[in-house]
Amino acid sequence: MTNNPVKLEARLDPNVSRALWLVKWLLAIPHYILLFFLWMVFWVFTVVAFFAILFTGRYPRAIFDFNVGVLRWNWRVAFYAYSALGTDRYPPFTLEDVPDYPARLEVAYPERLSHGLVLVKWILAIPHFLVLAVLLGGGPYLSYRWEDSNVSFEGGGLIGLLVLIAGFVLLFSGRYPRDLFALIMGLNRWVYRVAGYVTLMTDQYPPFRLDTGGEEPTAELPGPTTGTTALPAAGAAMPPAAGAAPPADAASSAATTQPGEPGPGPSTAGEPPHPQDVQRAAPPPPPPRRKWSPGRIVSVIIGTLLIAAGLAAIPIGAVGLWLDQTARDSAGFIGTDLHRFSSPNYALTSEPGALRFDGPDWVMHRILGDVRVSGESAQSTPLFIGIAPTEEAAAYLEPTAHTVVSDLDGDPLTPKYRQHDGNAPDTLPGDATFWVASAAGTGSQAVRWDARTGDWSVVVMNADGSRPVDAELAVAATLPWLDDLAFWFIGTGLVLLLGGALLVALAINRQQRATEMAT
Repeated sequence: MTNNPVKLEARLDPNVSRALWLVKWLLAIPHYILLFFLWMVFWVFTVVAFFAILFTGRYPRAIFDFNVGVLRWNWRVAFYAYSALGTDRYPPFTLEDVPDYPARLEVAYPERLSHGLVLVKWILAIPHFLVLAVLLGGGPYLSYRWEDSNVSFEGGGLIGLLVLIAGFVLLFSGRYPRDLFALIMGLNRWVYRVAGYVTLMTDQYPPFRLDTGGEEPTAELPGPTTGTTALPAAGAAMPPAAGAAPPADAASSAATTQPGEPGPGPSTAGEPPHPQDVQRAAPPPPPPRRKWSPGRIVSVIIGTLLIAAGLAAIPIGAVGLWLDQTARDSAGFIGTDLHRFSSPNYALTSEPGALRFDGPDWVMHRILGDVRVSGESAQSTPLFIGIAPTEEAAAYLEPTAHTVVSDLDGDPLTPKYRQHDGNAPDTLPGDATFWVASAAGTGSQAVRWDARTGDWSVVVMNADGSRPVDAELAVAATLPWLDDLAFWFIGTGLVLLLGGALLVALAINRQQRATEMAT
């Protein structure tokens, strides 16, 4: 057995509360919020590390320490909450190792990494991804589907299921099954080993082995001594081998050593040290390391958010610019294709509030420009299209049987309707005087209207007031602001991207210099 560079350990709290786990999701919300931002930084840093490893073969130490800290923080919260329920001690808010906390994670820093392996790790890890698909998933949950009023029990991952079982056993018996805890720890250890590999922290392929229990297994020593020992706390001396006499203290050793006799310790005659001597030797202390300060953590979080905003703004601007240059028709309108609308009644109308515009008229004109509603009857009857203030259109349609287009869903577009009972219209639509724009006749009809502040409705009827109404309709607008807005999004996105990258780079550079000075 070889030591894995990703070491995950935990000890079960013997006094875990029976029922506290029922509300840990609420208690852990502050951690979930912070971890959301920390994971954003984690993935940005992983991309930076990818290129650093690809070209230099080294994982920048400052970035490595931060990413390990995020994994460590995540593991403490997961152990407290619904990946183990192993302790009631609230997780600390820190990226650093907390030796006395019952859940710990360490990843050995790799001095060198393969240049080319970073390109294919995600492919090599596919077998592990299949395993993780079974292990992960957040636990079982109840699902309710509104459309068919069906309640179903949806599945989560194996870890979530086992933790749920442990929670109910704990609730009713007050005891956490230790064998179940050992299994849950082994499954979590598998997950974090794969996470360390696919996030480029190690080139050592994760073993397909379930190492259960709270303690990390260690490598077998050469020679007659076999078996594994638990990892000690950082800086602690290794325990003596089983069956070995405890080492004498320094005074006793000095008293029993005669002049001219060799002192205790390994032979100087070229003989290899005995495995027991190796076990008794204290590990070398870890090199000094500067912690990520809260200011630098905040800096990389803000920088990452700015980068994310910039990466979102630039494509939006590019799409807007593309639409402005390619999607306009010969009259300068950008709009929808023709879609079929029908009503068994005397009129079709838009939902009240669907065309509500607030703000000064010049703003509406600048944003929407001219609005055009066009259509053609699917019958031989002449078609009427009109735009009017919603209040007046509603008063006209109130005694009339009509259909409201309440929503537009799906692709292809599928309208949803709401029917209103009534009579035939008392006045033909073309004879009414409240329309701000209207058109009527056979063939294709189009209403062009200068958008203004207020609440407006579109009404479609047969010009002779008959029913049913069946027509293909489209809506378009000139959108004079589109090119300016597109350039604004692109420019703002570039500024955000540059500013965010600068904040992240400065924080990494300062942390890297501090780490180098400490070592």
